Amino acid sequence: MSINVKEYDAIGIGFGPANLAIAIALQEISSERDFNCCFLERKPQFEWHGGMLLDGTRMQISFLKDLVTQRNPLSPFSFVNYLHQHKRLNSFINMSTFQPTRVEFNDYLTWAAGHFSEQVNYSQNVVSIEPIEQDGEVQKVKVITENSDGQREERITRSLIIGMGGSPKLPAQFEGKLSRQVIHSSAYKFWRDQAAPAQDDASIAIIGAGQSAAEIFVDMAARYEPGSVNMINRGYALHPADDSPFVNEIFNPEFTDQVYARTQEQRQALLQRFSGTNYSVIDVPELNAIYERLYLQNVTGKGNHNYLANHEVVDVAQQDEKVSLLLRDKASQQQSWQQYDAVILATGYQYRGYSQLLAPLQSYMAQQEVERCYRVPMQDNCKVNIFLQGCCEDTHGLSDTLLSVLAVRSHEVVSCLTQQFEQEAQIAE
Repeated sequence: MSINVKEYDAIGIGFGPANLAIAIALQEISSERDFNCCFLERKPQFEWHGGMLLDGTRMQISFLKDLVTQRNPLSPFSFVNYLHQHKRLNSFINMSTFQPTRVEFNDYLTWAAGHFSEQVNYSQNVVSIEPIEQDGEVQKVKVITENSDGQREERITRSLIIGMGGSPKLPAQFEGKLSRQVIHSSAYKFWRDQAAPAQDDASIAIIGAGQSAAEIFVDMAARYEPGSVNMINRGYALHPADDSPFVNEIFNPEFTDQVYARTQEQRQALLQRFSGTNYSVIDVPELNAIYERLYLQNVTGKGNHNYLANHEVVDVAQQDEKVSLLLRDKASQQQSWQQYDAVILATGYQYRGYSQLLAPLQSYMAQQEVERCYRVPMQDNCKVNIFLQGCCEDTHGLSDTLLSVLAVRSHEVVSCLTQQFEQEAQIAE
């Protein structure tokens, strides 16, 4: 039984950086209209990739790509103002860097999120979204949530802004096999501090060839110096991320227009051509650190850490707190079982979590691609707005899942939303 029912102009599902940018934009853009909006977040507090907030790791983008600067450089929610408010601006300037540590950027995001505590409902897991049909037309939807105590609440709105972020993408061999010994990189720091093997000579496997895999390898190799940390990669080599200035222009907000204007075949070609900016690539400092560590092992004869190139996992078996991987050498086709104390899957994320939530509305959706303003086209008998953030890479480009377009995208979404409300208000008059 529901406890109460509240109605809102818009409801944001998820409260990570995407919907945090929306909250700020709503406050700064829609000043002429008091928008009644709330956000629903399943976590108990604001957190941005908490499982990978490792000491010393840095952002891969400029701090100028914060929540607001590319939309409104004068906003009080900028990273620069955050530094000023915390009396660290001059010290940060003295470091001569555009890339703050990940820990500090998370603190910036948390600081900004703190300004919207009255609009955010934490520990709220969205269990269903149901259309409210009247006379054959859907004007609103009911959003049903459940908190950590099992209590349910219902909220009504006519506009949904989805910003759920990614969920772990697991290789088929590991589906249903996550445990204390098998984890995804998204939980790495928590596992490392609370559940990692206690013995110094532990054997650890890291599966993946991207930035997270590299950072975890460096961290694990240092923690288990007498042990064996293996980085397993299906490819032959670890590749550096291409962050050169001309290539980086694909993350400029205006490049989204160029991607959207192309055919689907042309978009896929673009995504494939520039995948080396974001997928299965590593920043050069981490690449060098890994190579140097493995090289020094050859020099000193000490250490048993390995990079296993051209190897793929064929099968997985777990027994007695050990994990065995059947590895195939793709060059020789030879297979062998290797036993580990733990396996870490740095295998990326998938961004389709919204599909299940929106399934009850599927019959009301027009069979067309997402609009340029990130709104899902609906049938004529459905007036509900649904905006998607972080899951439109196929139509809007590689920057869609990243921080690079947060500020500008929030402007586009909020402008689309407020314009429609203004038009309806004029018609009503």
